Amino acid sequence: MDLTSLTSNGQLFEVIGLGLALIGSGLVAGFLAGMFGIGGGAVLVPVLYQFLTVLGVDEGVRMHVSVATSLGIIIPTSIRSFLAHKKRGAADLELLKSWLIPLPLGVVAASLVAAYVSGDGLKGIFAVIAFVLGLRMLLNKEHWKLGNDIPGSPIRPLCGAGIGFFSTLMGIGGGVMNNTFMTLYGRPIHQAVATSSGTGLMISIPGTIGLIWAGWGAPELPPFSAGYVNLLGVALIIPVTTFAAPFGVKVAHSLPRRKMEVFFGIFLMVVAVRFILSLNGF
Repeated sequence: MDLTSLTSNGQLFEVIGLGLALIGSGLVAGFLAGMFGIGGGAVLVPVLYQFLTVLGVDEGVRMHVSVATSLGIIIPTSIRSFLAHKKRGAADLELLKSWLIPLPLGVVAASLVAAYVSGDGLKGIFAVIAFVLGLRMLLNKEHWKLGNDIPGSPIRPLCGAGIGFFSTLMGIGGGVMNNTFMTLYGRPIHQAVATSSGTGLMISIPGTIGLIWAGWGAPELPPFSAGYVNLLGVALIIPVTTFAAPFGVKVAHSLPRRKMEVFFGIFLMVVAVRFILSLNGF
């Protein structure tokens, strides 16, 4: 779709508005990366999906490109967020070391699945997990626990692999899932947040590489794409997210998080319902 056609049918202003929305989502994503220890993918994926919809990107690859591009954007955000938390000594480095193998294995498995699953299938996976995570954040109670400390094998590596697998298919850095995992086993929320920024690194880097491979040569990809990763989208949003991440870190260590949890939980559930209603057959 060229500029002339956009102007003639009145879509140019809509595209400009979505471009501004992308920048706004980058600010929110970067802030959330620091505050919640996440890469902001749960915000970026639905916004990117709508942006690609207006641009007329084929529906068969639209969700794949959204997920993969989100993971690419998460890389620098996670780096900056993790270094800021690590400087404060809050991250559980022992847990991250124990996940050096199982978590990337889950990422690799997800990349293989993404190469074959349909756009609707990927959208459905995102919707179901987002709804469950949103519900958990809304109903979260501090006294909910599965144990007093994080277990060893086989639960720990299996959970790490699961976090890597589902986070990659959703285009997120695993922060929401890891926060849930750690707090259910008695770890303080600030430590969970700091550690989750580390899982973002372990997911986003191999996940981006895997989805470049999975989408290499795929038909109907938008311009400036490397596999499923759209380099133009990455270049547009990365500066904004990296700028905003440290502000989220400051808030995470100074203010109660419950109101933000409720807001983010509602956002996840609204996105989940919209994705489910957009599936073929609904």
